[in-house]
Parts: sequence; structure tokens; C-alpha cells
Amino acid sequence: MSTTRPQQPGDLGPESEDVVGAASGVPGGRVRALALGSASGIVPLARDFTRQALYDWGWLPAATADRRAAAEDVLLVVSELVTNACLHAEGPEELKVGCDGKVLRLEVSDRGAGQPAPRTPHRAGRPGGHGMFIVQRLCLDWGVVRVPGAPGKTVWAELAAPA
Repeated sequence: MSTTRPQQPGDLGPESEDVVGAASGVPGGRVRALALGSASGIVPLARDFTRQALYDWGWLPAATADRRAAAEDVLLVVSELVTNACLHAEGPEELKVGCDGKVLRLEVSDRGAGQPAPRTPHRAGRPGGHGMFIVQRLCLDWGVVRVPGAPGKTVWAELAAPA
């Protein structure tokens, strides 16, 4: 797990609204938030929400194979983070997607007390246990933020914007 920079979850306002500012570690960037707490079909919902943000921010439709791969990586990481919250952390509460033009940041907040980490040793041939290994491989950085005295955590991951 990486914790190279201290990160603090921020209040991003109403769901699905672009917020400009320093919220969620995306200085001067745009951020969207989606409440997931009582939703059904949470993983597809999170992917669709993120896909729409990528369209709105010009990542999609992708003009090149590299740009398409970058967008697919983002959607895969969203799926992994939300799935992990469903399986190991009492379900996700909120998804935040932010972009400052150079870095796209994903945050999934949940109620769980556990600490996500890539399973070691990683066993590529076995089913399950690949989520955080995938996140670690695809992302520039990732980590966990906890607010002292509050339940749950926010798992964040950052990916490079396509060139």
C-alpha cells in the first residue's frame, strides 16, 4: 500500500455535480460525487457514473488505443474499489471521481474497519484476491484515509490522464 502523501477526504457537495477546487486532493480540478449507500446494482452504477464523467471531461470517446486503454483502466479500478467495499467493508457509501487534467482520482468511502492490501504472495492462477493487486499495478498511487474517531475509511487511487 502506498501512503506517500497525506490525503484528506473533502465535502464535494451534491451528487453528480462538478465541483471546482481543492476538494479530495484534486487542486483546481473537477470532482463528482455519487451516493451509493442504499443503491442496488452498485458496481454497474459506479462504472456508469464514472463513464459519464469521462465522456463529459473528454476522455471518451477515445481517439487512440492508448486513450481507450486509459479509460478502461479507470473503469476497472472503480469496479475493483467498489467491489472490495461490497465484499469486505459493509458496502460503499460514496464514490468520488476527480480530475485536474493530469491525474484522475477515485475515492470510495465505506463503513468498514479493515485495511485493504494486495494479497501476497499474488497467485495469478487462482480465482479471487486480485482486486488490490490490480489497483496497485494500474495506479500511480493509492492509499487509505481514516478520520480519527469516525467509523469507516476512504480508499483512494490516482491514475494518469491520457496524453
